Amino acid sequence: MSKVLVDVVSAEESLFSGEAEFVVAPSAMGEVGIYPNHAPMITTLKPGSVRIKLSGKNDEELVYVSGGILEVQPGSVTVLSDTAVRGSDLDEAKANQAKKQAEDALTKQKGDIDYAKAQAELAEAVAQIQAIQRLRKKK
Repeated sequence: MSKVLVDVVSAEESLFSGEAEFVVAPSAMGEVGIYPNHAPMITTLKPGSVRIKLSGKNDEELVYVSGGILEVQPGSVTVLSDTAVRGSDLDEAKANQAKKQAEDALTKQKGDIDYAKAQAELAEAVAQIQAIQRLRKKK
């Protein structure tokens, strides 16, 4: 089977580099699936899970990204994100707390709140919780 080289990089470190059968990523326009020899593409990512089907294995690698850029070339996929966390390293309690704080900030409706920031924080927390739930289903 054909393979595609995948690199997932955050501002702090390289989280994944290897061969995969396919990649699924949360683009701004919806989830995209990338197989080997995909047409070149650059798109923005929204908070969510990047799923990487490991070459020759039944497992998928799951990486949460807070957003970023996805670059696709026929033989390679590069994910660049400010924040990226391996699925196994996500903290559910912390994500639930962040979600509650963002929801509280949105419901208080005071003049000094930054709604865009609160909505972005809520979207990230919800995406992290969904990544944790997807990881649990896989096990």
